[in-house]
Amino acid sequence: MSIQTPRKQHLWIWFLWLFGFYCVWSWLVFGHDRWEVVTAHWPIALSMAIGSYVAGATPMGGGTVGFPILVLLFGLSPALGRDFSFAVQSIGMTSASIFILCRRQPLAWSMLKGAMVGTLIGLPAGIFWIAPYIPGLWIKLVFAVVWASFGVLHLYRIGEIASHNGMTEFDERWDFRVGLAMGVFAGATVAAVTGVGIDMVLYALLVLLCRADLKIAIPTSVLIMAFTSVLGIVVKNCTTGMQPGVFENWLAAAPIVALGAPLGAFTVDLIGRKPTLLFVAVLCVGQFIWTCYTERVALGFGGFVAAIGAVGVFLLGFEKLRSWGAVLVGERQAFLAAEKAKK
Repeated sequence: MSIQTPRKQHLWIWFLWLFGFYCVWSWLVFGHDRWEVVTAHWPIALSMAIGSYVAGATPMGGGTVGFPILVLLFGLSPALGRDFSFAVQSIGMTSASIFILCRRQPLAWSMLKGAMVGTLIGLPAGIFWIAPYIPGLWIKLVFAVVWASFGVLHLYRIGEIASHNGMTEFDERWDFRVGLAMGVFAGATVAAVTGVGIDMVLYALLVLLCRADLKIAIPTSVLIMAFTSVLGIVVKNCTTGMQPGVFENWLAAAPIVALGAPLGAFTVDLIGRKPTLLFVAVLCVGQFIWTCYTERVALGFGGFVAAIGAVGVFLLGFEKLRSWGAVLVGERQAFLAAEKAKK
C-alpha cells in the first residue's frame, strides 16, 4: 500500500474552495445577466493573468500589476486602483494561501501571527485617517517609489537573497513583536494607501533581517497579503464602500486569479525563484520610470529628484535591515557556541 504525502492528502481542500468560488462567480455572472460586463472588461482579465502569477510566485500581490494597469494605462483613479487591489487579491492571494497551507509549506508563523494582529490595528486606521488625505498623485508616487526600491534591491542583492537556507531563529516572542510593529506601520501606510505592499515589507524583514529562505519568506508574504486584502474588503464595504467600477473589473479578473496565483506558487518551484524575481524587479523599475514620465508635468524637476531620493531612502532602510540581520546572526551563532561549550 502506497503512503500519500501530506501535499496530496490536503489538496482536496483547495479544490473544494475552487469549486465553491466558481459556483458563486457563475451565479453572480450568469444568474444576474452580467456576461457582457465581464467581456467588456477583458483587458484587466488578461493583465491579471500575469499579475496572478506574480502574486503566487513572488512577495508581491496581484495588485502590483493591477494597480499600474488601471491607473497608469487606463487612466482610472488611484483610489479605484487601491480598492481593486484589495478586491482581486482577496480571491487570488486567498486561493494561493489555501494552496500553500494544503501543501504544508514552511512558514514563519510567529512573525506572521504578529503581522496579522498588527494589520488588524493598522489597516483600518490607515483607511480612515491616512488614505483619504493622500492626493492621487502621491498615491501613484508611493506605489512607484516603494516598488522601484524593491526592484533595485533585488537587481543587486538577488544572489545573496536567493542563497539563504532555513531562517535565523530567535525567540518567538521577539518574532511576534517584530511582526506586530510591521503590521501596524505597513498596514496603516503602504497597504491602506495603495492596496498592496505589506507582503513586500514582511518579505524584506524575513530575507534581510532573519536571513530566511525564499521558500519560507515568499509563502509567508502571500498569507499576510491575503489576510490584509480580505480585511480591507470587509472594512471598506462596512464603512465607506468600494470605488465605482471595482466590482465590474473584479468580475472579469477574479476567475483568472483564483487559478493563476496558486499556479504561480507551484510553477516557481519548477523554474526557480531567482529568474522570476529578476523579471519582476525589472518591471518594478520600469513602472517607476513610466510613472515619472507620465506625471512629468505635475512633478517637475524638483518632484522627479525627490522621487529618486525617496527610492534611495528606502534602499538605505533595506540596507540597515540587512546590517541588523548580520548582527543578529552573529549573536545567534555566539549563543549556540556558548550553549555547546556548556555541554
